[in-house]
Amino acid sequence: MRRLIDTHGGRMSPHLVSLMRQSWTAERFTDANIAPKAVVNRMARLMSSYDLFVTPTTAVPPFPVDIQGPERIDGRMVSPTAWTGFTLAANLTGQPSISVPAGWTCEGLPVGLQITGRHLADADVLRAAAAFERAAPWAHRWPADPPSPPTTAPSGL
Repeated sequence: MRRLIDTHGGRMSPHLVSLMRQSWTAERFTDANIAPKAVVNRMARLMSSYDLFVTPTTAVPPFPVDIQGPERIDGRMVSPTAWTGFTLAANLTGQPSISVPAGWTCEGLPVGLQITGRHLADADVLRAAAAFERAAPWAHRWPADPPSPPTTAPSGL
């Protein structure tokens, strides 16, 4: 991985580069493998009682693309990845999950609803997303168009 950073690090997130450059002891590596397994087990226990787990997709509305994440959420300082907290369970456990538009900010940007299902229950997640879309259609509404790209390439390209 460090060789990849040497070659491609300039095109990678500084946070990822920093993580990949850390020293990894056998103990840290073992802990890094055990922690996701604990999340998988907890989520499996939770989902044994529920068909779907429904949350916001992110902890904040959309933010500028050139930042890692907001520094503050609800007035409190947070880590650069705190905004992804709701997606973590599905990402770590490999459970089927989908994000669908569920509303709009005052600025007209979409707010997502994340629907996560039991392990291998992809069809249930897709049915729930389709039902939600029928109840709250959104395809007719899109954020304002982004600025047009420049008509000439920037110098140096």
